[in-house]
Amino acid sequence: MDIAAVRLKGRQARHKRIRKKIAGTNLRPRLAVFRSSRHIYVQAINDEQGITLACSSTLTIQKSLKNIYSGNKEAAKAVGADIAKKLLEKSISSAVFDRGGFIFHGRVKELAEGAREAGLKI
Repeated sequence: MDIAAVRLKGRQARHKRIRKKIAGTNLRPRLAVFRSSRHIYVQAINDEQGITLACSSTLTIQKSLKNIYSGNKEAAKAVGADIAKKLLEKSISSAVFDRGGFIFHGRVKELAEGAREAGLKI
């Protein structure tokens, strides 16, 4: 088994362990994060009904990033601020953070900080 498959399997196991403990509701959705080498994605999910309330990624806000590389901390912080703005427009002020099995470090941490700074309680 190659190293990429081992890492993916480990991340999926961590994500499964996290998902046993947290769930999103309509008033407090789950912010599910996925990080690739080039982009970062986040969704606000209501697990009770199984629907996505809002989503954002470096792909969707690429025009506002201008010359910032989409795979760095600045871009992740901008995505966090964007998802917070979308949720606040829907009168949702708090959320549960689901790091998706990734370490709460670097771009994942900056996304959460960006959402907090924009007014979302995590």
